[in-house]
Amino acid sequence: MIEPLANSLNYQIAARLLDGAVMRHEAIATNIANAETPGFRRIDLSPDFARTLRAQIATGKSTAVAELRTLRPTLAEDSHARSERADGNNVEIESELMAMSRNHVNHEFLTEMLTRHIKGLKMAITGRVI
Repeated sequence: MIEPLANSLNYQIAARLLDGAVMRHEAIATNIANAETPGFRRIDLSPDFARTLRAQIATGKSTAVAELRTLRPTLAEDSHARSERADGNNVEIESELMAMSRNHVNHEFLTEMLTRHIKGLKMAITGRVI
């Protein structure tokens, strides 16, 4: 009974974006941990994740929800990292801390959005405000 309720397009988009935020946090933590490791290259979410997500949303097909359920973010080396030190490391700690702060705000927003969706469903089912 609950399965169709979790299959809305907006819910699946928010869930995939939340998956991406969690994966990005792991990447940022890894980058910070390896900021002094010679030869370490900065990692981030694979650009394919965002492209695929946009493409699936834009199709507007009835299969978009099913396709979104299978979409998983992956990590890749950041080809847009700006600087490189003499030791080959390209992690900028200040940029990572700012990215972590932005990602935290995104995560909080998406978590709140999904929580409200679930609370709304629970209220519709039980008739009570939680």
